[in-house]
Amino acid sequence: MLKWLSTSFWDYIAGKILRNRVALLIIIFAFTAFMAMQWKNMRFTYTEANLLPDHHEVNIQYKSFLDKFGEEGNLIVIGFKDSTFFNAKNLKTWEKFIANIKKDKAVDFTISIEDLRVLEKDTLQQKFKLVPFVSNDKVSDEYLKQKEKELFNNLPFYEGMLFNKESGAVRFAIYMNKKIVNTAARKDFVLKYLSKDKIEALEKEMGIDIRVSGMPYIRTLNSQSIIDEIGLFVGAALGVTSLLFFFFFRSFRATFISMLVVIIGVMWSFGTLGLLNYEITVLTAIIPPLIIVIGIPNCIFLINKYQQEVKKHGNKAKSLQRVISKVGNATLMTNLTTAAGFATFIVTESELLKEFGIVASLNIVSLFLLCLIIIPIAYSYMPLPKEKHLAHLGKNYMKSFITWIENTIRKHSVAIFAVAIGLLVFGIIGIYQIKVSGSIIEDMPKNTGFFDDIIFYEQEFDGVMPLEIMIDTKKPKGALKSVTLKRINELQETIEEIPELSKPVSIVNVVKYAKQTFYNGNPEYYELPTKQEEAFILTYIKNSTKKGNDNMMKSYVDSTGQYARITTFMRDIGTDKMAKIEERLQNKIDKLFPTERYTVTMTGKAYVFEKGTHYLVHNLVLSLLFAILLISLLMAYLFRSVKMIIVSLLPNILPLVITAGLMGFLGIPIKPSTILVFSIAFGISVDDTIHFLAKYRQELKANNWKIKRSVYATVKEAGISMFYTSVVLFFGFSVFTLSSFGGTVALGSLVATTLLFAMLSNLILLPALLLSLEKSVANEEEFPEPTIDILAEDLEEDSSQIQ
Repeated sequence: MLKWLSTSFWDYIAGKILRNRVALLIIIFAFTAFMAMQWKNMRFTYTEANLLPDHHEVNIQYKSFLDKFGEEGNLIVIGFKDSTFFNAKNLKTWEKFIANIKKDKAVDFTISIEDLRVLEKDTLQQKFKLVPFVSNDKVSDEYLKQKEKELFNNLPFYEGMLFNKESGAVRFAIYMNKKIVNTAARKDFVLKYLSKDKIEALEKEMGIDIRVSGMPYIRTLNSQSIIDEIGLFVGAALGVTSLLFFFFFRSFRATFISMLVVIIGVMWSFGTLGLLNYEITVLTAIIPPLIIVIGIPNCIFLINKYQQEVKKHGNKAKSLQRVISKVGNATLMTNLTTAAGFATFIVTESELLKEFGIVASLNIVSLFLLCLIIIPIAYSYMPLPKEKHLAHLGKNYMKSFITWIENTIRKHSVAIFAVAIGLLVFGIIGIYQIKVSGSIIEDMPKNTGFFDDIIFYEQEFDGVMPLEIMIDTKKPKGALKSVTLKRINELQETIEEIPELSKPVSIVNVVKYAKQTFYNGNPEYYELPTKQEEAFILTYIKNSTKKGNDNMMKSYVDSTGQYARITTFMRDIGTDKMAKIEERLQNKIDKLFPTERYTVTMTGKAYVFEKGTHYLVHNLVLSLLFAILLISLLMAYLFRSVKMIIVSLLPNILPLVITAGLMGFLGIPIKPSTILVFSIAFGISVDDTIHFLAKYRQELKANNWKIKRSVYATVKEAGISMFYTSVVLFFGFSVFTLSSFGGTVALGSLVATTLLFAMLSNLILLPALLLSLEKSVANEEEFPEPTIDILAEDLEEDSSQIQ
């Protein structure tokens, strides 16, 4: 037996806590103030979560692409589907709106109606030059209608990029400065020029419905939604748990103490994020409310034990001492298993999950210390609970519930096992129906204006999620070779055949446009030059890029001419469809680009996220297995019995299988948000098992190792606290269903459902399994004394701890 976790150790701790109340409260207050000062270091995320480790091949390829072409997620689009835009009044209003945006240092350049440039042939200097599409000195309603017609019919280069010829939708582009697009300056820019109020005012003045989207805009509003929901979750979690707590205990005093403990825990969790300089992401944002939901069960166990002791002998000092010494180990063990469920994320190579696991596990352990110190100290300054505060211990509804559990175990053991096996089979069948899915915008708030705008751009321009293909020709200027252009063109034709992808853009489009311009703008010549035409058309192009005037090609070819890019955009599709598209494109790439002459890589935000999802699912399955192994080892260390390891794991694995089965049958896919459910729920549900088995062994010893009597006594003794905590956890996690993020809703509802199944499993299946071990009598050899005194025996403690 470990001396430092023995009964005498906890007696010592109880004495220290109760004798040093003032000093401990001062330390907690000072540390809370210190953690509050760390809030200033908290940072909100400005990019999508990168689910892959830095050294992963896909990340390396993406960084290589960024080195060659810069940030590809810097495009904001503003569009509409209304022909009334093309009149003098609206053009003037639009120019006024866009003028300030152009001047802002956050903007590199814009492509709008008034600054749209088209190619014009300069025969004298044998080059192409960019000229304004609209002449300001000719603006009239009639002139603009003519220009609208010209845009849609004579400029195929901009088709799919700036307009949809079939529907008449038009969009203009704002390219943000690549150096600040992923900084706080992006948020300032978006809120200054593209806020809801600004856009609504513009819509009212112009009389058209305006749609704004693009990755910088989506990221900004999505991040703001995360920030807004932190307050919602904390408030809802406090409200729900405090109401439940008061309903159970009918004590303002107990409710206030519990709320104080978890509020301090929340402050520490925010402080931890600041202290470690971690970003607030969609995952770390749920840690503060998690602390509330997980902290309340600690309070329930401690306060329930205090009130049980007071009801038993009425001695406050003895009751407070026993709260610490009798349930200290049990509460420590349950908090360690919960923390272990979160800590398993640390072994993954995803920074996003590592940070989530570190902050959550650290704060769960610190929450245990807060509960163990504050609750006994607070009650030491208060009078004994009145009879009405203890009435809940004998409530009729609780007696009825426990009696029903006992009768079910006693009379229907065969039915219990039959139902358990049936649910297991149900779950396994459902698991085979689960699909892996996920996209950058899949879990974004669907009840927001910016999500509606995403759908608009999906319908009109086939999405806003960039997918990039980078082609390394392995030779300087190789991107402009005729053979390379033809290969790129054929690959683009394949991309155009895929309905989930937008019309691609590359150097090929520029060369086609150059040929059209060479033939005086005739759209019938929008195609690659023939062998005979190449010499003089490419000469025009090369002359056009001299003297730094390389805007025509710099977006599509790097400065050496060795690397070319193809840019397309993707609809919001799951990773399963994305994998099929990737396979189709890769087959075409392998056919068109021999590896000895080219290196072609697919990349971009959409591609990286798809690969990250599969990587994360694989890692989280491993983390769940690691959690099961870790907790199994803990159980083996605690109880030193193979039977107890099996008995403890079965009631907790079964709810995971049931939940996974439900996901399969209900069509809920495995994705980053839903895969988290299993490790979290397993770590929490094992808490009830530890409490039950610890109390069960105590009852065995007290009842001369008679199994039946011990099982029923344990159900009566531990059942109330297990019920209370499970109800709090169920409704506590249910508050996440208030989220506008689909992933957070799925996480909350699935964890709540799993914990509900786990409560019933631990209260019904676990006792039934214990009864099945032996017919009537056990002995100490079969169920040896735990390595650690999880629950202390009912000995007469010294009641002089409080001076």
